[in-house]
Parts: sequence; structure tokens; C-alpha cells
Amino acid sequence: MLDIAHFMLADFTAPVELGTNPQSLLLMIPVVAAIAIVYKATKLERITAGRFLKETFLLFVSIVAVMVVTALVLASVAWLILE
Repeated sequence: MLDIAHFMLADFTAPVELGTNPQSLLLMIPVVAAIAIVYKATKLERITAGRFLKETFLLFVSIVAVMVVTALVLASVAWLILE
């Protein structure tokens, strides 16, 4: 039993290499989807399928849009500083 626990915890002993390329940003999509689903599930008073999906999608899109705008602003500032 203890061997199974050590095996499972062995994955957490070293950080996961995500990289710094644009493709690594695709890993944010499932995280943002999970955040939007959990947040809307806790904040909506009455959950109906249509309203829940609509509100979750809007929150997902708004989070991704803010992150994209922030990345573009930071990239442009870095470009201005380095040029």
C-alpha cells in the first residue's frame, strides 16, 4: 500500500516542463474552462442547462480575452523596450 502512495507522489517531486512557446498557452484552455464551470456552478442561484452553459461560455470567453489582451500588451511593451 505504501509503495502505491510513493509511486503516486513521485510525480510531484519535480516540476513539469511547460515550455515558453505559444503552443504551451493552449494548456490554459482546460484550466480556464474548469474555473468558469466551478465558478458559475457556485454563483448561480438556479441552474438551468441553457443559462448555465451560456454564462459559463461568456465567462470562459471573457477570461481568455483578458489573458490574450494582457499577453499582447506585455509582448508589445517588451518589444518596445528591446528595440
